[in-house]
Amino acid sequence: MNVVEPLRERLVSAGADMLEQVGAGQLGLRAIAREAGVSHGAPRRWFPTHNSLLAAIAARGYADLGTRLEAIQGNTPRDRLDRTCRTYLEFAVERPEMFTLMFRHDLLEGAGENLRATTTLPMFRRWRDLVATAGGQPAAGDSPDPDELALSLWTSLHGIATLVSNRSLEAMAPGFDPARLVTAAITRHLTHVQP
Repeated sequence: MNVVEPLRERLVSAGADMLEQVGAGQLGLRAIAREAGVSHGAPRRWFPTHNSLLAAIAARGYADLGTRLEAIQGNTPRDRLDRTCRTYLEFAVERPEMFTLMFRHDLLEGAGENLRATTTLPMFRRWRDLVATAGGQPAAGDSPDPDELALSLWTSLHGIATLVSNRSLEAMAPGFDPARLVTAAITRHLTHVQP
């Protein structure tokens, strides 16, 4: 039995599929409607603005990343932290346009998906708990605040992922292994962490 995808989901799927080909800046409502096989006015029923559709597409990206992160297993919390960092990096490399869109809060805030409450804050809380469980302690002179420690490590990880996904790292240091940067970031930000 072939189940027809509801129109809203069909539009989000079409937009997510097109995103990697054209980028968010060229991802118009008409093009998505055409790709989904519906009239150019059909998206307006579900998405009153272009940004509301982009937010729904970004929510799909967060769901996909969340599924990958939830599947991570490891023998130790540190192993899970390492695998989480590598999975985040892999997602950015495999889906660079989605990765970029997901963090374009200037476009997405207030666009109808409430991404902060439904995705980014819960994701950060899980990240903070993982860093703490892995035995993360601040490096000498750093703040003991667990939120600040987790945020500091995430900003390094996100920066590496961004540089790799937009190929800036390759331009500056051809052939350099980004996994080494991730390992260095973990080591630099956390002390007393058992490997």
